[in-house]
Amino acid sequence: MDRSNHYEAAFEAYLQCHRRCYVAVDETRRSMIGDLGVKSLDFIVHDEGGVRLLVDVKGRRFPSGPGQRPRRVWECWSTREDIDGLERWAELFGPGYQGLLVFVYHLQPSVTLASQPEDLWIWRGRRYLLRAVAAVDYRRHMRVRSPKWGTVSLPGAVFRELAQPFEAFTRTLQPVGEECPF
Repeated sequence: MDRSNHYEAAFEAYLQCHRRCYVAVDETRRSMIGDLGVKSLDFIVHDEGGVRLLVDVKGRRFPSGPGQRPRRVWECWSTREDIDGLERWAELFGPGYQGLLVFVYHLQPSVTLASQPEDLWIWRGRRYLLRAVAAVDYRRHMRVRSPKWGTVSLPGAVFRELAQPFEAFTRTLQPVGEECPF
C-alpha cells in the first residue's frame, strides 16, 4: 500500500470508516514465494462473515484522457503480473481467500450522477466509485491490451457485467455516499 497514492489512501480510509478489518501491505520490498518474486498485494481484508479478500487497488480517473478531449470510458486495464500475483496469493493463503481487483475511479468535477450509486465514496473532497472484479473472473475474460507493457483489459460489456460495488464482496451492502467523520 502506497499512502502517497490518493487512490490507495482513499480505499484505506473507506475500510477504516466502514470498520473493516484489514492489513495494508508494505510494497517497498518485492515479496517472494520460494525463489520466485510475486507482485505485492495492497490489502488483506477480513470480516466476521468469513470474507477473505486479497486486494489490488487500481486507481483510475473518470473520464480519462486530456481535459479538452475526455474519454468517457471506464478504464479497467491491469497487468498480467497483477492477475498472476493475486491468484498466487490466493493459492498460498488457502481456501476461502479470493483475489480481487478494486478499481477506484476518481470522478472528475464534470461528472454528474443521475442517482447516488451505492459504491460512491467521498473522501477529502474527492468523489470515488469503488468497483471490484474477482481475479479469476478477470482472467477468464481478459484480452491483451499491450504485449510490450504486459497489460490486459476486459471488453467494456464484460466489465460492466462483472464489476460490482466493493461492498458486494463483503456481503454487507450499505450506503456510503457521505464523507467519513474521521
